[in-house]
Amino acid sequence: MAAFWSQWGAVIIEGLGQTLVMVAAGLGISIVIGIPLGVFLVLSRPNGLNSNPGLYSVLNGIINVLRSLPFIIMLFLILPITKFIVGTTIGVRGVILPLIVYTAPYLARLVETSLLEVDQGVIEAYQSMGISNGNIVKTVLLREARGGIIRGLTIAMIGLIGATAMAGLVGAGGLGSIAYQYGFLRNEPGVMYGTIVLLIILVQIVQSLGNVIAKSLDRN
Repeated sequence: MAAFWSQWGAVIIEGLGQTLVMVAAGLGISIVIGIPLGVFLVLSRPNGLNSNPGLYSVLNGIINVLRSLPFIIMLFLILPITKFIVGTTIGVRGVILPLIVYTAPYLARLVETSLLEVDQGVIEAYQSMGISNGNIVKTVLLREARGGIIRGLTIAMIGLIGATAMAGLVGAGGLGSIAYQYGFLRNEPGVMYGTIVLLIILVQIVQSLGNVIAKSLDRN
């Protein structure tokens, strides 16, 4: 173990750092896009607070199309857009945009599902008191659904970790790149297993923290 760590420790730590950067950046921007988009889907759907069936159908269709694409296909599909916007298609910087395009629609759908689980009777009661739709969203929808939204964020983050591992196949860096370049191409099974264990630990930490936070919010 000591010999393995002295040889590969620096490489694995660097890869872990790159993975964490990709996950943090991808999730952070996806939250900024996905949560408002999920709220808008709920508001604009037929019989929503601000019903707009036409716009809802367009957004719903776009989200369904984006969610149907595997990440690796998405990655190659938007290569020209990535190159135009960030100037590169490799490394951590080159994979952030595909990660956002992959994660934000998925998160929006999870948020929409959580918001739709809020008791409609509570919403109607607030409407009868003349509360504005904006205040209903803030004080009822988001508050009542916050546990479900955290669970959605947890699922999205775990999916994002998996996507960063796949991105390693095209030179994005991170643990996935290390597993492929050293573990597979150079036939170093110890490196492969080490990165797999780190990814499993990372997912378990995210899932456990997400469960604890969601349960705490449910009780409050």
